[in-house]
Amino acid sequence: MPSRPCPGPLRRREFLQAGLLTFGGLGLADVLRGQAAAGNAGQDTSVILLYLHGGASQLETYDLKPKAPTEYRSVFDPIPTNVAGIDICEHFPLQAKIADKFSLVRSVRHTMSSHTDGGIEVLTGKTPLRPDPTSNSKSEHPDLGAVASKLHGPHPAAIPRYVAIPQPLYMTRPAYLGVHHGAFPVGDPSNKDFKPPALQLAACTEARSLDDRRGLIRQLDKLRADLDLRGSLDGADKFRDLAFAMLTGPQVAAAFDLNQEKPELRDRYGRHRWGQACLLARRLAEAGTSVVSLYIDTPANGEEFTNWDDHPGNAGRIGPFGFFMQKRLPYLDQALSALIEDIFARSLDRRIMVVALGEFGRTPRLRNDKNFGGAGRDHWPDAQSVLLSGGGLKMGQVVGATNSKAEYPIERPLTPKDILATIYRHLGIDYTNTFPDHSGRPIHILSEGAPIAELV
Repeated sequence: MPSRPCPGPLRRREFLQAGLLTFGGLGLADVLRGQAAAGNAGQDTSVILLYLHGGASQLETYDLKPKAPTEYRSVFDPIPTNVAGIDICEHFPLQAKIADKFSLVRSVRHTMSSHTDGGIEVLTGKTPLRPDPTSNSKSEHPDLGAVASKLHGPHPAAIPRYVAIPQPLYMTRPAYLGVHHGAFPVGDPSNKDFKPPALQLAACTEARSLDDRRGLIRQLDKLRADLDLRGSLDGADKFRDLAFAMLTGPQVAAAFDLNQEKPELRDRYGRHRWGQACLLARRLAEAGTSVVSLYIDTPANGEEFTNWDDHPGNAGRIGPFGFFMQKRLPYLDQALSALIEDIFARSLDRRIMVVALGEFGRTPRLRNDKNFGGAGRDHWPDAQSVLLSGGGLKMGQVVGATNSKAEYPIERPLTPKDILATIYRHLGIDYTNTFPDHSGRPIHILSEGAPIAELV
């Protein structure tokens, strides 16, 4: 039978016939059923994570060293912000106007120098036991979004607790918390025909093949048997209802509907992937999503954007890395500054925290490669800058410092675990708690680290 376009929201009978909606490989009902057993921490706080994949250079963003030797010095100049004593990159003029609404941590370091291992360290707070220099490793522990999904439990309006825009972070997985706590990918909100998977209802084209109730029940029972470890998928009937609510409820539909925003605000964020992703993230966080991750490393819609892996010749780029950063930085500046201003203007700055970070920084000494026609910086986990805004934190300050070449911290050395502890505190999560792993062994959310005192 030829497929037909989805006519709009499913009626309840059609939903029950379809039964399943692909959600990271699982039926949506099973995802929500799994969240049912988590309980509800009763939290009304959110984190928007701008993940600068590849590792943004501290020297070209938030920790410029204009007095460093030429082979170390940033290729850009610093500019003052509206907070005395805080200078940032010249290609961040919009952020410079609102430095009183964010704080910088310039002294974060760890030891993982590959992309995946660095990402695992930053996002889970766990140091990989077997580092993988090929950047193909996957986390053995859940990231902050999966932890929040588990402990915050289902939203009363069926808002997804962990959302990835446009795609999930590739090096982490929910591990022993269960796949139902993984991120819900929603695609690219800058596309003109953007509709997130939950509202596209791709399953409606499959409904006719699932109208055999016995077959559907067998399929649901099989999924339950495969996934129901230690009773984690109890409450099936209740969460079939919640799954239906997610697909048809006005609050979920409204949260994803960017057309409800004024065109002027959408323009202010930027009609590009970074801008519309940040705007959608604000809408989702405001609606009740606990963690929204933005993982954007490829250009779209004519954008001149590449990831932040600025070693010579990355992705075949010919020329000095500063040429590409000069094109890339304005996207981040526009989107991030609009997001921060919007959150404060809506008095959401205590509910919502914004964090911008990558997996590491870049080598302080520039490396020239004549084969690629210019300079670049390689991976450098010994020094990294992190921006935090909102979350009820103390704004308009710099925590920590690196030496004169941005090689390593010399003041207030911190780790990704301290950043995560600060995030978990905002989310109302006791990071000293444990989860049982697949063997039943208790694993701490964080085994070390503490909220950054200067910020809280």
